[in-house]
Amino acid sequence: MQYNLHILMRFDLERALISGALEVDDLEDAWNARFLRDFGFAVDKPSNGVLQDVHWSVGLFGYFPTYSLGNIYAGGLFEAMQGAHPNLENDLARGDTSAALGWLRENLQQYGGLYEPQAVIERATGQTISEKPLLAYLNRKFGAFYDV
Repeated sequence: MQYNLHILMRFDLERALISGALEVDDLEDAWNARFLRDFGFAVDKPSNGVLQDVHWSVGLFGYFPTYSLGNIYAGGLFEAMQGAHPNLENDLARGDTSAALGWLRENLQQYGGLYEPQAVIERATGQTISEKPLLAYLNRKFGAFYDV
């Protein structure tokens, strides 16, 4: 549920680093303050905070927002797949992935190298790319739990 907030936080801090608005020596404090503000609890140690993964330590910058884009794509794809297979969630809960795999092969995978990503997703879902299916999915799955 909180993964996209993590991505947004990382992207904001990354932009501040690259622009010079944030110094590397101040990154841990900036991370911890932002994490507390966004997630509501403190980071206990760097390995659970700014050093929780290797992206920055190995010099990987500029692509992190693509993870959120993938989540948005997945929301639209899942919605379209459910439309084609109304029992999809029950099938998946039983471990039966055949309908999902068949739909993905037919509607997505065979076109992956032929078209640009936006065209592949729009072709598979029959609609323009939107965050709405992802938000609807997250609300169905977690809305009651988080009382939203």
